[in-house]
Amino acid sequence: MRTGIPDHGRVPKYYAVKALILDEIAHLGVGSPVPPERDLAARFQVARSTVRQAISELVIEGRLTAQQGRGTFVAPPKLIHPLSLVSYTEALRAMGRAPSRIVVTFAERPADDELAAGLEIKPAAPVIELERVLLADGEPLGLETTYLPAERYPDLLGGFDPSGSLYRWMQERLGVVWAEATERIETALASPREALLLQTNPALPMLLMQRLSRDPSGTPIEHVRSLYRGDRIGFETRLVSDR
Repeated sequence: MRTGIPDHGRVPKYYAVKALILDEIAHLGVGSPVPPERDLAARFQVARSTVRQAISELVIEGRLTAQQGRGTFVAPPKLIHPLSLVSYTEALRAMGRAPSRIVVTFAERPADDELAAGLEIKPAAPVIELERVLLADGEPLGLETTYLPAERYPDLLGGFDPSGSLYRWMQERLGVVWAEATERIETALASPREALLLQTNPALPMLLMQRLSRDPSGTPIEHVRSLYRGDRIGFETRLVSDR
């Protein structure tokens, strides 16, 4: 494969149309409208269904954004978030973006067996669940749910503003130190509830990240489940050889 084209040189019609649309939007600014499907179909001499498939893939890839009742527009570049033990607030501010959160859940509940095993607490022991929609410049990017052992953080529910930076509060008020974390990333689809909170289509692929953080003594600090919009955010990390 070279630039997506097989060696035999034959490509599906929608892929050729996709390349033509990419070439066209390269000259348009962010937020510019894309010509209607019927106009593109006439220009490229293909069926509207072919244009629709090409546009659908570009929406999934985050190159275009579809707004129901309004049309399709050139999407802004994806936000690239570093994979590191740094708060969402600090990471976005370092990139010149304005972070904010919408609090969905902030309450105590019993841990199920799987969560209890990860946090190394007894099954049904109380945990604090903090679920928030993460935004950048007002745009929903992810849905983050943090679980913390309630016994270790007895003042959290009464003393923490759930719209603020949890990491900063825990560091400054409780002296918590993040030493290491295990993080797993995989693709997933959002549930109807999650898609509604993230203002996205349930059919679009999401990035599911699950992290277990530990302090210097090896004791679990938190379990975090984050669901990110794959069309609006990407992640990067720096790999260093241990040789």
